[in-house]
Amino acid sequence: MKRIFSYNVNGIRSAVSKGLLDWLKHVDADILCIQETKAQAGQMHETDLLALGYKTYAFSARKKGYSGVAIISRIEPDHVEYGMNNPKYDCEGRVIRADFGDLSVISVYFPSGTTGGDRQVFKMEFLSDFHAYLNRLRQNRPNLVISGDYNICRLWIDIHNPEKQQNTSGFLPEEREWFQRFIDDRYIDSFREFNAEPHNYSWWSYRANSRENNKGWRIDYHVVTDALKSKLLSASILPEVVHSDHCPVLLEIDA
Repeated sequence: MKRIFSYNVNGIRSAVSKGLLDWLKHVDADILCIQETKAQAGQMHETDLLALGYKTYAFSARKKGYSGVAIISRIEPDHVEYGMNNPKYDCEGRVIRADFGDLSVISVYFPSGTTGGDRQVFKMEFLSDFHAYLNRLRQNRPNLVISGDYNICRLWIDIHNPEKQQNTSGFLPEEREWFQRFIDDRYIDSFREFNAEPHNYSWWSYRANSRENNKGWRIDYHVVTDALKSKLLSASILPEVVHSDHCPVLLEIDA
């Protein structure tokens, strides 16, 4: 069994200052996929993580203090792929992949379109291009775990007050339509395989006591290819873990 966590830490240095390493000591993580490292190589507490038994594989944005993804693992990968071979997105440090035998784990940070305009267009282009990238990849690597911050609430039950959010980036009809096409293309939202209940969120605004009142969004996922469906053991969200405006999500898989 592998325990795979995904966590948008909203700055790894900030999260460490809030106790991230102490949390990691106790959760028995095999693999931790990180998004929004907001750091460059050498700034991610790599030595501290190594002391805990974890090696850090990171892909940073060219712009300092922005974006960035990492895979922190106590299992030695056979291969690590940095980026998706597309300079348009790779300069922003959005995708990293590690192969463990016949299993591939991807940490991905989808663009946010909250500023609207060009960035929303960029986000929609990323959705299409990332889907195509995965479809090419799965021809040779069929067992994919695609972990990260998707910046989209997939379902009506994945967001607080959906009626008033339909013109908000992250819950736009075209974003949810993309997500449904993605799922229909033999990808599985692992959390919804185990839990069909509303009010399960992984991100909360810092405003208006949103987290305390559980007025949040579910935007962090472990999506897997259908080849892994029979291997899924459990999937959960850990809202009690607080080092970020997100919380970690966990997938347990027999792989």
